[in-house]
Amino acid sequence: MNGDEQVLRGRVYGHDHEDPDPGPLPGRTYAALVGGPLDGLLLDITGRRPQEVDEGAALPTELSRWPGGRALYDRHPGEFLASGPGVVCRFHYSGDTP
Repeated sequence: MNGDEQVLRGRVYGHDHEDPDPGPLPGRTYAALVGGPLDGLLLDITGRRPQEVDEGAALPTELSRWPGGRALYDRHPGEFLASGPGVVCRFHYSGDTP
């Protein structure tokens, strides 16, 4: 794991890396990002409909194969999806796109 990856672990995607409290907030719903350049981050999915969660996410990042591109994350079909606040599912890395 390189230095950039160590800084990201346990943080919520989109929070500033200098934020004094970049972790998850009470009452919010998150997907854990697994693998790829954003491994270990949480993605806030509060308010997303189940079909939107099933679609996964294309997340802009400077850490992808193409700086300024997007890292693609998908939920595996049939994988457990809990309800309520906290981490309710995992999004797995599936590649990068410019």
